[in-house]
Amino acid sequence: MGSREGYALGMESLALQIGYRWLGRVGYDEAHALQRRAVDERVGGRGADLFLALEHEPVLTLGKNATLAHLHLTEAEYAARGIALRRVERGGEVTYHGPGHLVAYPIIDLRTAGITLRQHICALEDALIAACAHYGVAAGRRDGAPGCWVDERKIGAVGVRVERGVAWHGLALNVGRDLEAFSLINPCGHAGVVSTSIALERDWAAVAADDRAAVGRDAPSVAEVAEVTARAYAAAIGAYLDGATINAMSEAGA
Repeated sequence: MGSREGYALGMESLALQIGYRWLGRVGYDEAHALQRRAVDERVGGRGADLFLALEHEPVLTLGKNATLAHLHLTEAEYAARGIALRRVERGGEVTYHGPGHLVAYPIIDLRTAGITLRQHICALEDALIAACAHYGVAAGRRDGAPGCWVDERKIGAVGVRVERGVAWHGLALNVGRDLEAFSLINPCGHAGVVSTSIALERDWAAVAADDRAAVGRDAPSVAEVAEVTARAYAAAIGAYLDGATINAMSEAGA
């Protein structure tokens, strides 16, 4: 699959149409600029609702009210490890994005669609839970801690900003096994939290089932997980629209 392929995700009846784009691996600043342009278009009544999916180069993002105490190193020390540091507009604390981690930015005109912010956030969490379930990982919500969890282990995060009725930023889901960078922060402001991923949870399940041959098998590609998550988001947000149904993805221009 190419790094700029496009798909159309749609819902009949109320016809909320969401354009899906897989961007491949993108630096944070480039992706942020793309989001910014798309948000400005939606606020201005132009463009389309989008679901942008990608992997970032290693970066720590801090929400607008994030506390620096949740960083274990200095900015220079992170830079020496090849990890950028960015302050962003979304809510929430610090989290890590990098290769092997899905990041998705749904840019949705909530006001026009008649969707509340709470419904949008619930749909993002539902999408994470459904994507995990697709790969045999039983994840769920945790009281007082947004995102997606496997027991006490965090596997996915949610952080959103809304400008004049248009939501942006979105969700992240750990797919591969490289989670070392999470040990350098308090993920999402939770000291001592253990991060996990689809690949690691499948390893533990294989050990528990005494299926040694399955331990260490390849993680699903982030591009594949992105498609699963996008479908799940469309289904979840469509559930809030009377009579809406979810269509299968079909090839379309980006």
